[in-house]
Amino acid sequence: MDKYNKTKYLVLISIHGLIRSHDLELGRDADTGGQTKYVVDLAKALAERDDVEQVDLITRRVVDVNVSDDYANPTEVLSDKARIVRIDAGPEEYIPKEQLWDHLDSFMDNLTNWLNVQPRMPDLVHSHYADAGYVGVRLANLLGVPLIHTGHSLGRDKRKRLLAMGLSSDEIEHTYNMVRRVDAEEEILANADLVIVSTHNEIEAQYGLYNFYEPERMSVIPPGTDLILFHPPQESEETSFTTQLSRFLNEPDKPLILLLSRPDERKNILTLIEVFGESQALQQIANLLIVVGSRDDIRDMETGAQSVLTNILLLIDTYDLYGKVALPKTHHADDVPVMYRLAASLRGVFINPALTEPFGLTLLEAAASGLPIVATENGGPVDIIENCKNGELIDPLDKSGITEALLKLLQNKNIWLQAAKNGIKGVRKYYSWHAHVKSYMEKIDSLPTQNKLILRKIPSKSVRYRDRAIITDIDNNLVGDSRALKHFVDVIKENRKCVIFGIATGRRIDSALALMKSHSIPIPDILISSLGTRIHYGQSLTEDDYWADHIDHHWSSQRIHRILSQIPGLELQSKSEQTPFKASYHYDPKIAPTVEDIVNQLRQREITANVMLSFGQCLDIVPSRASKGQALRYVSQRFDIPLEQILVIGGSGVDEDMMRGNMLAAVVGNRSHEDLSQLVDQERIYFASKNYASGILEAIDYYDFFDTCKVPEAL
Repeated sequence: MDKYNKTKYLVLISIHGLIRSHDLELGRDADTGGQTKYVVDLAKALAERDDVEQVDLITRRVVDVNVSDDYANPTEVLSDKARIVRIDAGPEEYIPKEQLWDHLDSFMDNLTNWLNVQPRMPDLVHSHYADAGYVGVRLANLLGVPLIHTGHSLGRDKRKRLLAMGLSSDEIEHTYNMVRRVDAEEEILANADLVIVSTHNEIEAQYGLYNFYEPERMSVIPPGTDLILFHPPQESEETSFTTQLSRFLNEPDKPLILLLSRPDERKNILTLIEVFGESQALQQIANLLIVVGSRDDIRDMETGAQSVLTNILLLIDTYDLYGKVALPKTHHADDVPVMYRLAASLRGVFINPALTEPFGLTLLEAAASGLPIVATENGGPVDIIENCKNGELIDPLDKSGITEALLKLLQNKNIWLQAAKNGIKGVRKYYSWHAHVKSYMEKIDSLPTQNKLILRKIPSKSVRYRDRAIITDIDNNLVGDSRALKHFVDVIKENRKCVIFGIATGRRIDSALALMKSHSIPIPDILISSLGTRIHYGQSLTEDDYWADHIDHHWSSQRIHRILSQIPGLELQSKSEQTPFKASYHYDPKIAPTVEDIVNQLRQREITANVMLSFGQCLDIVPSRASKGQALRYVSQRFDIPLEQILVIGGSGVDEDMMRGNMLAAVVGNRSHEDLSQLVDQERIYFASKNYASGILEAIDYYDFFDTCKVPEAL
């Protein structure tokens, strides 16, 4: 990072959920929770600093009659130097995060297009959660800037908990797309320059489950709290929320036990109701206020939330808690700080009995409002109560322990007052947004200096008026049918004024040129060789030195060879197939471990690289910043050709990342079915029926490439 650039342009990415500048719909669903508020508050707080020029919070644009029109606005102002930017990706409607994976490459491509028209490129990328991390890795690699990541929650930890709840591996995968999520998280940890966590517990208990576990690259920077919005009650303050509670409570002036969360089974709400229902002492001295989001009709909610709310109502009836429990149907974001202050004014307690809590922003909000807390001992609350000394930790499965902790605070005025005072003081000391962003910027400034990739445009007159490109492999694409190849070459020559012809191959450049010469394939405008590790341009084959410098990042072929030499079923290919940025092996599937196992072994030894298997027998390892897809996106920038006007032809697994996203893609009929089977359901990929160059010509006709160059509606 350029330390001499006094003001930074920061890009925060948080893709899922519903994000806007006002009236955050916290608790609406599992995707619109604490992370939503965190990223909005972080963007605002960073923008207040003098060393920050601009903060853009990037999220997904949603056009859906079932949600507010706010989420369809391409941009929304947060402050003078901060805004929300919404990027199109996939269907227009609102979809859960588990369904976003197939659309993240398009999100990345559309975000790159948007950045290309901004006054400057960002100085760093900060991704939030695994889906944004998938995009963040690719964007940071393309731009050559540091990647900061905050996980918020992690797939391996979640999978462990779901298995403990009795779900099968198949059920977990079908519901949560867990394999893709965990793989993305491993890739993020391998590439991130800094991982920000909220608590010390999070580092070992959650990130320790991953292969690429480097605690020295992780930093505890607790989230901040809005101390203007969340403050202790004032004597003259009146609230309309009290009126709403009077509908539920016989004695509304009793102290309140306040729970505020999503209607999620992991929040352990039912155990709290059982605790309250089984304790006459608690019922005698306090009321229970349960705020679990807003709803129109429980029957219309998603299955998990519907089950939790239905069981809440059943337990209230079972224990006959009518008049003692309030369960408001709706509330606004403005009501939340009022709830805390109301509970504090009645000398109540805030409780978070979740099975596990990564951090617990609501605990800080309650503390800032002068409300003592009772919280789960599993996760972030441990740090909060240790710092603030403002409440009690509980085992969320120990009902007698929960009862005892609540009674301790509710029955002893001196203990309650001391906890309330400690909470107000502790939040200001440890958990203000001012303190958070101060630590944040200090950590960023201490990162090793990185050279940004300079995306200079290609000045050549020969490509100035070409507005589209065809990129194809040689083996099994061009070579295989000499008659069809000649026809394809003629088509390229006929359209040379409008089209750039490119080749992307796994072969070394000398091998590729020899094969091209023997089959009378003309020298392309762009030659991407050795699986995206080398790029050459034009008849003179001028090498792109910027690209070579860019991909030489955390790369050590010697370490890779040393590690893989110990793995059975791998045999180093001939020296003619090796390059400084590509390690190539013969792969014997009968003896060798799976590719996933090989990747894990590299990650456990802190090797950052891309591992690719093609045709079931060729294993190649290249730098993390290199691949056919990453090289192609870089070339797209340099030639200023939109990805939407690049036709990519592939046939094996190493072509996959080149075919995902906004490119027009096609797979020849003689493809390697096993390698590309996962692409069958991708909407923007055409599977040709013809083989070799005939399949390429079929794709050109399908996309009407030399005329409209549009994706047919049928696709």
